[in-house]
Amino acid sequence: MRIKRGHWAWAAAPLALTLLAATGCDSGSTSGADAKPSAAPSSTPVAVAVARVCAKPAAGPAKAPAGAVTVDPATVGDLAAKTKSNPANTTFWLRPGKHRLDPDRYAQVIPKKGNRYLGAPGAVLDGGKKNQYAFGGAARDVTISHLTVQGFVAPHDQGVVNHDSADGWVIEHATIQNNSGAGLMAGARQQVRANCLRDNGQYGMNAYKGDGRITGLVVEGNEIVGNNTGDWERRREGCGCTGGIKFWDVNGADVRGNWVHDNRGTGLWADTNNNDFRIENNVIEANDGAALIYETSYNAVIRKNMIRRNNWVEGRKYTAGDDNFPYATVYLSESGGDPRVRARTDKIEIYRNVLENNWNGITLWENADRFCNSPANTSSGDCTLLVKDTDRCARPGIAKAPLYADCRWKTQRVDIHDNRFVLDKSVVKCTEKCDRMAVLANYGTYPDWSPYQGEKVAEAITHKQDNRWYDNVYVGPWKFVAQDTSQVIGFGQWQGKRYRQDAGSTLDARAGG
Repeated sequence: MRIKRGHWAWAAAPLALTLLAATGCDSGSTSGADAKPSAAPSSTPVAVAVARVCAKPAAGPAKAPAGAVTVDPATVGDLAAKTKSNPANTTFWLRPGKHRLDPDRYAQVIPKKGNRYLGAPGAVLDGGKKNQYAFGGAARDVTISHLTVQGFVAPHDQGVVNHDSADGWVIEHATIQNNSGAGLMAGARQQVRANCLRDNGQYGMNAYKGDGRITGLVVEGNEIVGNNTGDWERRREGCGCTGGIKFWDVNGADVRGNWVHDNRGTGLWADTNNNDFRIENNVIEANDGAALIYETSYNAVIRKNMIRRNNWVEGRKYTAGDDNFPYATVYLSESGGDPRVRARTDKIEIYRNVLENNWNGITLWENADRFCNSPANTSSGDCTLLVKDTDRCARPGIAKAPLYADCRWKTQRVDIHDNRFVLDKSVVKCTEKCDRMAVLANYGTYPDWSPYQGEKVAEAITHKQDNRWYDNVYVGPWKFVAQDTSQVIGFGQWQGKRYRQDAGSTLDARAGG
């Protein structure tokens, strides 16, 4: 599907951050019938900050900067008209008050290259539930700051700010709230800094560019809360079309210092041929679904995040019956490291995170029936980054090297280490199926020409693809799932000769419920 800019002197205020107490991954004792004592990992403190942007957004300039064009809220359509009549690289200052566009649903602001839109304290651009888009067009290097954008009705999968995914935009110190669709879209080299992305109908941000990959994306110091008010997964079951932020085909992203919380669905979701992500120093909490999904994607570092109380709603719903799948708070689906895909790392490395009282822990999953050119590939029309021509992934060639390996997204080269996993079932209010760490696949059956049938993929992800847990601390009654959903084992078996996981890790099964 599908930079740094200079800042005005008055905009140099630091991000609104409140420091949390540091949490250490100190060693715990090992207990339980099958738990095996091992050397305790070293202390790995995690100091994480909360970006409390929505409660007290930074104020914009109270007076128009020198040379800026003043926009009057009393004149309907004044912002779009003055944008049209002024040259590129113009700065616009929006007076306090509610600014309106013309009432036509397609009325919007079409910036010119290098334009800057600065909101005074109390400046609001309101779509009145009539306009679909606030800012669109293909102009590069546009800045929007200190402005509230609300009340727009973008269609499903479309966005309100940077509707056309133009490149080089900077959106900072803005409040984008109560819109349909996505609060904003993303283009290459976009910076999204210190914003409140709140209560939008589908996504806070949809990082999708229909005519190419997004490169060099920065998402820093934002509060991303309450999105997917339209509850789209219920309206279109299995659509995979919601989240605090959804990333598609993004090559190079830094997602740091954000507070991602209370979204209806997944917090952060990278889906389809993303690569080279750094997800660090975020607080991800109380989302209805997983904190993080990294799906059919490559090469990432996930570190120093506080991840707590996620997936209670969806986890409880999915496991209420006989479903034994380990629905996780950090879910890697057909995603792994590959040195042939250029990035700042050639693995997926998950380390120095604290995961506390979530529904399950980390699941590494690979669908044996999902590969390029398979009817079971939900990313229809997309192939892996290693095969350009989808039609090559067909018999007889797919059964032999190199296509046998390159036609499927593989969960491989994943290192999970120096994390602290805490579970208190009395807090989560669960008795079973919420206490698992997992590496597994399904039994391959489809299509009939697939070379991945049977237990081949399950064997590979479990034993042959360099997926490793080590030097972690577990507190609480953790269980482990290996190879398929029927293999629910204890810590001793998990560490034993067959699976050889979590060397150097400790488990205190008595603590945390």
